Amino acid sequence: MKIVDISVPIRDAMTVYRGNPAVRIRDAMTLRKDGVNLSELCLGSHTGTHVDAPSHFVKGAKGIDRVDLQRFIGPAWVADLRQVKSGITADDLTKARIPPGSRRVLLRTSNSRWWHPARAFRTDFVYLAPDGADWMVERGIELVGIDYLSIEGYAVPGAPTHKTLLAAGIPILEGLDLFNARPGRWQMAALPLRIVNGDAGLTRAVLWTR
Repeated sequence: MKIVDISVPIRDAMTVYRGNPAVRIRDAMTLRKDGVNLSELCLGSHTGTHVDAPSHFVKGAKGIDRVDLQRFIGPAWVADLRQVKSGITADDLTKARIPPGSRRVLLRTSNSRWWHPARAFRTDFVYLAPDGADWMVERGIELVGIDYLSIEGYAVPGAPTHKTLLAAGIPILEGLDLFNARPGRWQMAALPLRIVNGDAGLTRAVLWTR
């Protein structure tokens, strides 16, 4: 069985979305002083690879602890959108030949190269355009993922892509690294942390084939 880790490593001072809390990891206890290693982590809920819960943008919607776990385990389709330079439109998704009946769609774009090596935050990342979000809802997609820290274009007013997907109950898997994931069908597990009423959950995401 081939397993591909599509998570971004969590490390001190790592790349985060502009304005998000910086990541700080420090020794709270050490083997030398205390006989045990124990770290203190300080980071935002949307750090690295994470799942946006509906409550991130929708008032009164589910927190990450109440999103159906079946959304995060099962077949996934890695769609090749590397030719797109800005917003992924409905037309781009149609051309990508995502099989009918796909439930989990991961958008592999040119963004993934920025994790190899990791670079400072960029604002010119490829994102899902509003009509692309409509396309996902219309086809009953149950989870959408993308290979940068937001599925929304940088500074897009009103966050229409987030709101369309989350209002439809579709969790958004952001901060993926799909550099080593070939386009096509995989099995996926991407379970977010069980944070009560959380607007997001940090996630270890993997793909595998049999």
